[in-house]
Amino acid sequence: MLHSFMLTLYHVFLPISLPVIAGLLLKRFKNWDTRPLSTFSLYILSPALIFDTLLHAEITWTDVTSTLWFSIINLIALWLLAELLSRVFKLEASEKAGLTLVSTFTNCVNYGLPLVLLAFGQLGLDKASVYVIGQMIIVNTVGIFFAARSEFTVQKAMLSVFRMPSIYAATIAILLRTSDLRLPEALDGGISLIATGYAPVVLAILGAQMLRPRGSTEPWPSNVHRAFWTGLVVRLAAAPVLSYLILRALQVEGTLFSVLLILSSMPTAVNAVILAEQFNASPQFVSRCILWTTVASMGILPIMIVMVS
Repeated sequence: MLHSFMLTLYHVFLPISLPVIAGLLLKRFKNWDTRPLSTFSLYILSPALIFDTLLHAEITWTDVTSTLWFSIINLIALWLLAELLSRVFKLEASEKAGLTLVSTFTNCVNYGLPLVLLAFGQLGLDKASVYVIGQMIIVNTVGIFFAARSEFTVQKAMLSVFRMPSIYAATIAILLRTSDLRLPEALDGGISLIATGYAPVVLAILGAQMLRPRGSTEPWPSNVHRAFWTGLVVRLAAAPVLSYLILRALQVEGTLFSVLLILSSMPTAVNAVILAEQFNASPQFVSRCILWTTVASMGILPIMIVMVS
């Protein structure tokens, strides 16, 4: 177990930490404004990543149905839990939207895929690709709806989903794949090049969001503190338990069970802070949850991997 723990730190956390530290330093010494780059990521990098992944991933259809049902049921369960806790703790609209993002979306791409490959090999990575592709689509559609509710009505929030290019990128990629059409090599390569910029950019934005703005010495309001601690408990404790129960109910077994349980128990998704920043869904609280769930996962996930293995 100690050996697996040290390998995870070296192969996953060290590469991830570099762009995070870079973003943190830019914010600290240059007072970096991340909002323009967040817009670039949301409208350019994210659609390119979704398109490129859907077009080229080696997806096996054997476990697609189980993965799809698990993704939908798990998303609904966590959303209902976030809604319930928001009402119990009387959170404001922005904190409610932020708590929903923290509770429902995990860092299964930048952090989850390397971890799964390390723990379960190529078989695990193949099974993970189905879940990850679904999550990328969900985050960039349903996630935008969750985040936008902090500023808009339900109707306007729903319309904002269809203003995002990610949903159209996914649709085009699926149509190309099912029709066996091929993009020109140069165009395909250009999109892949853009997609490679996604991870370092969003991780740098995360690093910048970990610092409070300069001159900000005021403590968080009590409702933000409540949202923060609630988000930590949901993501670190409630989410793994719910995922385990749902997987058992669906009778998912073997490597697919292990992979889905680990991916759904990952820390909060890095791109949650991009959505929170874009739609004013309490980005400071969301970024702190990403930080502390990621730190806590360094001790929790290796234990879970040993247990499911």
